[in-house]
Amino acid sequence: MGEFQKIVVVGAGSWGTALATVAVRAGRETHLWARREDVVRAINERHENPGALPGIPLDQGIRATTDLAVVAEADAILLVTPAQTTREVTKGLARLVRPGTPAVLCAKGIERDSGRLLSEVIAETLPQAVPAVLSGPSFATDVARNLPTAVTVAAEDIELAKALSRALSHPMFRPYASSDLVGVQVGGALKNVLAIGCGIVAGKGLGASAQAALTARGFAELARLAGTYGAHAETLTGLSCLGDLVLTCSTPQSRNFSFGIALGRGASVADLLAEGRSLAEGAKTAAVAVRIAAERGIDIPISAAVEAIIEGRGTVADIVASLMSRPLKSEEEAV
Repeated sequence: MGEFQKIVVVGAGSWGTALATVAVRAGRETHLWARREDVVRAINERHENPGALPGIPLDQGIRATTDLAVVAEADAILLVTPAQTTREVTKGLARLVRPGTPAVLCAKGIERDSGRLLSEVIAETLPQAVPAVLSGPSFATDVARNLPTAVTVAAEDIELAKALSRALSHPMFRPYASSDLVGVQVGGALKNVLAIGCGIVAGKGLGASAQAALTARGFAELARLAGTYGAHAETLTGLSCLGDLVLTCSTPQSRNFSFGIALGRGASVADLLAEGRSLAEGAKTAAVAVRIAAERGIDIPISAAVEAIIEGRGTVADIVASLMSRPLKSEEEAV
């Protein structure tokens, strides 16, 4: 399988900008698409993206543009737009993308209305592309500052995953290839919901013990649901599931954890979801994850509790009391 020399990153938020720095450092010709002209000018002229990564100088090799036509010559495309906009974005790319071009999903979520994984959305809207996923324990600021980071790159064809991993690898960014395209997506989506739950615990001041218990039991939920999709065992305990869950559930640097902290401290969901606020993908994924789990006969009580709080069907105090009063069972039964 050939190498991918020309990388086009679609989406110039913090994660898209950080991944553009990865591609440049890996020696790739890198183009970064942004909607706004002022963002493009800042990146091309001042080598910064102050709205997304304030105070972090960017590699001068990044070529920013507002012209989507740049994807027509891409060897590989990194899709770094919000999960719930994937259908809209990929429809806009359909006339441009060459057959066989990898489209690497870098957002984490499940389409709320349809319940489809994002790779399934691509199959509908961009059928000439080959879906892949980049996921794992990574913060945009860490990656942009060139701190050591490891992620998973998944595609159904393991040789494609390996080739994409080689294309993005550099001494401070290590991708691990996987053929578990579905399991990596489910883990990445559900861990955001669980991170909101951990943030609520922290914001409510319920203690480190409660936070650790929720993380562990949350992982059991993630494993149960991902298992119904046929997720590989090594995926569940790897970077994109357990690794990302531990990171996202432990620090306010995580948008989803911070969203939960604010909820735990009494902020309203409407205010936190207002336009211009940092995007917490888990807030959009919670309802569809709970719906899918119910359809598959899977019990995910922590995720359901988060969804109930977001949808306004209970207070934080009521939901915590409900979780703590669930019937006692052995840990083997609860797996």
